Amino acid sequence: MERSSNPFSVLLICFSYPPVLGGSEVEAQRISAALRQRGHQVSVVCAGGGPMPRVSRWVDPYGTPVRIFGGRWPRRWRDHAFALGVVWTLLTTRYQLVYFLMQGLQLAAGLPVARALSKPVVMKVSGSSIITMMGQSWLGRLELRWLRKWAKRVMILNSGMAEEAYAAGFEPDHLYWMPNPVDVNQFAPGTQADRTRFRQEMAMPETAPLILYVGRLAPEKELPSLLGAFALVTRSVPAAHLVLIGDGPDRAMLESRARELQLATVHFMGRFPLEGVQSWLKASDLFALVSANEGFSCSLLEAMSTGLPALVSDIPANTQLIEDGVHGLIAPVGDEQAIAGGLIRLLEDAALRQKCGAAARQRVVDNYSMDKVVDLYESLFTSVVKGDVIEA
Repeated sequence: MERSSNPFSVLLICFSYPPVLGGSEVEAQRISAALRQRGHQVSVVCAGGGPMPRVSRWVDPYGTPVRIFGGRWPRRWRDHAFALGVVWTLLTTRYQLVYFLMQGLQLAAGLPVARALSKPVVMKVSGSSIITMMGQSWLGRLELRWLRKWAKRVMILNSGMAEEAYAAGFEPDHLYWMPNPVDVNQFAPGTQADRTRFRQEMAMPETAPLILYVGRLAPEKELPSLLGAFALVTRSVPAAHLVLIGDGPDRAMLESRARELQLATVHFMGRFPLEGVQSWLKASDLFALVSANEGFSCSLLEAMSTGLPALVSDIPANTQLIEDGVHGLIAPVGDEQAIAGGLIRLLEDAALRQKCGAAARQRVVDNYSMDKVVDLYESLFTSVVKGDVIEA
């Protein structure tokens, strides 16, 4: 990766960071590492608590320095401890640009300090509905007001988030579309040998049709509708298996629902490290993401990069990536009949799966590879540090 001739220094402030698993957390780590490879200085400030290391200073596996605040405080005071830590870091650290990735008390505390220090600020809204949610509390409304006045750019992930921002008073030229990246070399199609070997390791039938979900087991993911749809799928494709990778607050409920539906071929596999997720993607036939709310799904992007077709819900975050019949299929949120119909169609049509998977891979390589997205970050941050005006 070519090093920049005009390096800058960034303080990236996000409430959570890997090993906490989530799209925003993963993106923060990937972008930090990639910018550092290009010669820029990036330091991360985040909150403590499990599964973060119980230290105040840490270097992540990619070499990025991380300052951790509040890990030893009671949970009810952790937000306050982190916000104070952010203020302290802003006052005592050398940097040129402040990058807020997540909203919260740390944003309200940090914005006026950065302003007083004449440090340029950019903010990335990490998911759909967040701007609307912020407008429902006095603290969120204050944060939005200060962002409108002081942030050089507010980054968004999809058109739905742009509409939320307009409704909250942001001007179009204040917004900047910034997708999440994927390493297209790490997430690449596998071989038949890869597929066979991993299925044997996981005691999965070698030829069974396999639908994969990767992500949190949380309400916004609409996983009960995926289970209900899969129950319909098994009537037409009885050999099909559904594998769910990840954990979350809905796991017990979803396991109970699967038992009620007598779905013996649904597998709750829990969390896997990056290499395990890659192996599951290579061993699967298609990917399913039927969420009611997403910002820009890293798991969907990784599945597409691996060459998997996808069945996705009709929300802006998904439809900006998946064109119906081209990269996969689209179904209405919560419509079990439509979801099942799409899954069955993909499972029964190998040629369609191959065509959509190849198109999905190409779309990611052309638009969302790590280098292309880091180019966008580097251009934005360089322009903000120099005080130039850039087009959104």
